[in-house]
Amino acid sequence: MRQRAARNQKLLDSGSVGSAKDLANLQHEVGSLARRQSDLEDVVLEIMERLESAQTRVSEMTARRDEAVNAVKEAESRREVSFGSIDSEVEKVTRDREALAAAIPADLMKVYTRLRTQNAGVGAARLFQRRCEGCRVELSITDMATVRAAAADEVVRCENCGRILVRTSESGL
Repeated sequence: MRQRAARNQKLLDSGSVGSAKDLANLQHEVGSLARRQSDLEDVVLEIMERLESAQTRVSEMTARRDEAVNAVKEAESRREVSFGSIDSEVEKVTRDREALAAAIPADLMKVYTRLRTQNAGVGAARLFQRRCEGCRVELSITDMATVRAAAADEVVRCENCGRILVRTSESGL
């Protein structure tokens, strides 16, 4: 388009256009091309402004993404440290449990293991203020009398859930 406008302008400037009608047509075409070029330049400017705005937005989003990636990496690092700590704690608790289990009579351990399997992993529960903490049911007066009458080394079970009741000073006896 620029080449065409330059060629037409060169024709006008040279004076080689013979008729007035051709001269008028050529001037009209030069004017039309100038307006079209101006319109296209306006469009290009608008596109450049939009591009600049989009590039700024891309930079902002890239920075936010980088921050999010760093936050995820930090969280994953903390998670791995926590997993390591939890694994160590599990190993320690397992060793402690095995040591305690070795000190418990085999027949009682067998009952406990069976109850633990039946009751979602909890075979014994603390008796706290007359309530079994395994099933959260308060023992009746009769059941509490039975628990009170039992010897300290006697195994007492909850009448509701069947778990072994662990008696403490807070049992309400």
